[in-house]
Amino acid sequence: MASTLVPVFKAKITTDMKTRAAITAVNGYVPEFRLSNQVLETMVETSDEWITERTGIKERRILKGKDQGLSVMAAEAVNGLLRKRGIGAEEIDLMIVATVTPDRVFPATANIICDAIGAKNAWGFDLMAACSGFLYALTTGSQFIESGSHKKVVIVGGDKMSSIIDYEDRTTCIIFGDGCGAVLLEPTTEDVGIMDSILRSDGSGCQHLHQKAGGSMRPASERTVERKEHYVYQEGKAVFKFAVTNMADVSAEIMEKNGLSADDVAWLVPHQANKRIIDATANRMGLDDGKVMVNIEKYGNTTSGTIPLCLWEWESRLKKGDNVILSAFGGGFTWGAIWLKWAYGS
Repeated sequence: MASTLVPVFKAKITTDMKTRAAITAVNGYVPEFRLSNQVLETMVETSDEWITERTGIKERRILKGKDQGLSVMAAEAVNGLLRKRGIGAEEIDLMIVATVTPDRVFPATANIICDAIGAKNAWGFDLMAACSGFLYALTTGSQFIESGSHKKVVIVGGDKMSSIIDYEDRTTCIIFGDGCGAVLLEPTTEDVGIMDSILRSDGSGCQHLHQKAGGSMRPASERTVERKEHYVYQEGKAVFKFAVTNMADVSAEIMEKNGLSADDVAWLVPHQANKRIIDATANRMGLDDGKVMVNIEKYGNTTSGTIPLCLWEWESRLKKGDNVILSAFGGGFTWGAIWLKWAYGS
């Protein structure tokens, strides 16, 4: 009598855990030259008291010298980043550069930086979202890590704002400075890393904050130069109104979405545009001043550079597992918030 063979199937036990992108190193660079409020008093009709009361800024850094562009600051920031992490430039898979002041219209500044530091195996691109650029780039870079296609992604946020500022316009020249920061993203299966993000944009805000000329709609000409259309144009009151509301709201929204209370949040890392906007955002989140990173008094608004520069300065105070909220608002309009859990430290 033929025997009946019964196949035995062994259940496959999976231990797959979600892969997240974690910041594993951070570094920054600011130029040596300090442009103080006292010096600005000799250039435009303003005063240290007026600037400090309205913005919280005391000085800003300016990149001096011939042929000195964003890539010069970024190369310094990224090289320092690699030294801190103990890896070589050839290990970088991808570089994303958030900026509104690229070295050139093309090629991408990311490519120029990769060449300068010897990142021969990396590809890269620039991303433009004004002062929200670092958040946009960080969220974009995290997708490459989470997909498993990339292991080491460098996110650079920085600007040489002095290159597009009219130092006879007191509405803008008192605000902006030059600076750059960079972070390294790597995969982790621990309960740390970038947890969630909310990003927004509203193109109708273009009219209130933009650069009039230099793009394909209004290319550079003698007339655009004479009319100073290659500098930042800003309607301060309108921008402030949108920023103070939307930056605060999106920060509170990401907390509510993820069930975070003010007690759960270790740090708010806000874009450094205006001390009053920072305070409004912290108040909306229910945070006291001791949980808010602020260095606007030293560097002013470095647009895409403000958030990574804060992380760089506060790195030693960050602890593994800290709930950190990054929040920004920029021209375009663009705004957003990221919730991350810090991945290293004591």
